[in-house]
Amino acid sequence: MQIAMDKQELKAVVKEAIKEIIEEENMESFLKNISFVSKEEMEDISKLYGKPAKVKMVAMEEEIEV
Repeated sequence: MQIAMDKQELKAVVKEAIKEIIEEENMESFLKNISFVSKEEMEDISKLYGKPAKVKMVAMEEEIEV
């Protein structure tokens, strides 16, 4: 089986695949580094800072071009 693609299309497909892999690895790394919070700690945090806002605001946004 042979698929016809020009160089730019192939480059775009490879670029997108690499981007997805990097995003997955970053998310996995982020999740591994999150500390566990006990129920008591969470209650203390809620008492100190209140409940989180329902509307989330973006604190930082960054784009990386591969």
